[in-house]
Amino acid sequence: MSKKFGDNALDHVIDEMINVVVHSKDEIFDISEWARSEYERLQLELKEIKEKVIHYIEKGDQLEVKVRFSRQRLAEVSKFFDQHSENEIRQVYETTHRMQTKLTILRREEKNLREKRDDIERRLVKLSSTMERAEGLASKITVILNYLQEDFKQVNEVIEDAKEKQKFGLKIIEAQEEERRKISREIHDGPAQSLANILLRSEIIERIYLQGEVTKAMDEMKSIRGMIRSSLVEVRRIIYDLRPMALDDLGLVPTIKKYISTTSEYNNIHIDFIMMGTEKRLNSKYEIAFFRLMQEALQNAIKHAEASAIQVKLEIGTNYLTLIIKDDGKGFDTERKKEQSFGLIGMKERVENLQGKLSIQSEIGRGTVVTIQAPYNESVL
Repeated sequence: MSKKFGDNALDHVIDEMINVVVHSKDEIFDISEWARSEYERLQLELKEIKEKVIHYIEKGDQLEVKVRFSRQRLAEVSKFFDQHSENEIRQVYETTHRMQTKLTILRREEKNLREKRDDIERRLVKLSSTMERAEGLASKITVILNYLQEDFKQVNEVIEDAKEKQKFGLKIIEAQEEERRKISREIHDGPAQSLANILLRSEIIERIYLQGEVTKAMDEMKSIRGMIRSSLVEVRRIIYDLRPMALDDLGLVPTIKKYISTTSEYNNIHIDFIMMGTEKRLNSKYEIAFFRLMQEALQNAIKHAEASAIQVKLEIGTNYLTLIIKDDGKGFDTERKKEQSFGLIGMKERVENLQGKLSIQSEIGRGTVVTIQAPYNESVL
């Protein structure tokens, strides 16, 4: 009876928390959308003001030349006033005064436009910061919301310690959200920017073509084709990071070779691959697991160990699989207690799912060796 009451009370608390979190997320989304809309509006206004500033500068410079000429004419008339009529002198004076007044007004308006431009640029910086913070908060709230809605009860059945299960569950969702943010950033900073640039260049080509400059338009078209090829390569790289298609088509060993070659070239680091045993297609479960294990260990060696040389060794035996990743990096003290990274937790989970063993040997200044061994059963689906 007491347990049932406790479970109901916990469900009620979770429901209340979910409602509060959903409401907070909606409010943050509204703030983010307002900031984005205001940002876009100010960008358009800033563009118009910059065009006006250029126009006022050009117009003012032209008028300044006329004023200079008129003042010289006034000086000449004043010097030889006896050679000119009173009407001519007055006309020159009034013209000069009128142009000087107009120039003063133009320069004042130009100054006002510059100040307005600077103010809008400062507001854009603040709005950009607001959008970034809102997106960050929304992402964190999504983590909490997903945890409360989907993972809490599942983790509760597996882990008895409440604090440990909360920490573990949140790390899973945080990793998922971080991966989504990473993919979003890569698409935004890569293909999305390229496509926007291609669109802008296509408008330029249209204007050039309409002006009759066909050769220049063709040159721009060639440049755009290069940008499209570059964008296509970037899209394929993002897809490859999500799941290499070669893994399904060619198998584990060719995919590892290709990944190591690309990673070595991209990071300018020497990576050796050694294959032992019989090279053959493995069960999909093992190919995916061992590729991801190799990928995680290799990235750790590059990003955290600061290694200059890495060796990857894969052995395919009759009844077992062995993967060894060795680097000459800075190493670390394995006896020192520290918070485990999610990458290491994920590797341990993959190895445990294969009923295998994960071993990490490292010393400060002497590099790190990661050894993974798992029994292999071709009949596993």
